[in-house]
Amino acid sequence: MLSVIIPAFNEEEMVGKACQVISGVLSDADIPHELIFVDDGSSDSTWEKLQELPAKSLHFSRNFGKEAAIYAGLEASSGECAVVIDCDLQHPPQKIVEMYRLWEEGYEVVEAVKAERGRESFSRKMAALTFYRIISKETGIDMSRASDFKLLDRKAVLALLNMKEKQAFFRALSSWIGFKTTRIEFEVQEREAGVSKWSTRALFKYAITNITSFSAAPMQIVTGLGVVMFIVMVVFGCIAIYQKIAGIALGGFTTVILLLLFIGSIIMMSLGIMGYYVSKIYEEVKARPRYIVSEKKGFEE
Repeated sequence: MLSVIIPAFNEEEMVGKACQVISGVLSDADIPHELIFVDDGSSDSTWEKLQELPAKSLHFSRNFGKEAAIYAGLEASSGECAVVIDCDLQHPPQKIVEMYRLWEEGYEVVEAVKAERGRESFSRKMAALTFYRIISKETGIDMSRASDFKLLDRKAVLALLNMKEKQAFFRALSSWIGFKTTRIEFEVQEREAGVSKWSTRALFKYAITNITSFSAAPMQIVTGLGVVMFIVMVVFGCIAIYQKIAGIALGGFTTVILLLLFIGSIIMMSLGIMGYYVSKIYEEVKARPRYIVSEKKGFEE
């Protein structure tokens, strides 16, 4: 059986359509399946709409984020394999059939990658390129076209669930775990209803959280800044010694002020980066759950 994990946040206009389309596609292909919607603490009537659908569903006590919703769905799944797909249907459900057939051939992870990124502003594309370049370097896997649209064998699902880190980045970890993997391409579809929940601020926060949870690259910025400061100090030191030997009066009050401001800003930036990592350690040590489920529908008690 195939488990379909569908995270939803304020998708009252799309949950019914998603259930109908995905279930129809899989039924037509004669694929036994279960649909598991995960309501990520929606503030609209998403949960009320889900209770009317012939699908299993979980409701979070508050908004815990998409990563938590994905892991909750994986933990609740019972199929021999599971696929994660967005509720807005921008991931074409028809591709699930192709992914399932590849799984039947023996592949344990089937990744759907974007043929292109779709309609995005230049600034957002550049930001995404930078983000995925860092993640790709850390994982050793090209993630420039990666998405959360993936099919995982039960072995891969268990491998992910056994990772107890709270700030888990599903898109990267599902590639990092390995297993027999293949890829298929898909075209990003236009959203039929509702609006994207990802603002520029939310995407920036998402990127920072996932980079720091999967990589120590920002910590290397501190080292780089230290090297820059050393070079600057050597240059100015040589200038000061030359002026002293040459008997030239030093009138560099402005230079001193600028150097102090420069050094101070670098120190504060470095402390901020290190403090962010310390805060992540603090969050992990507290060992709070990734999510809290307040209500369930369709699951055996």
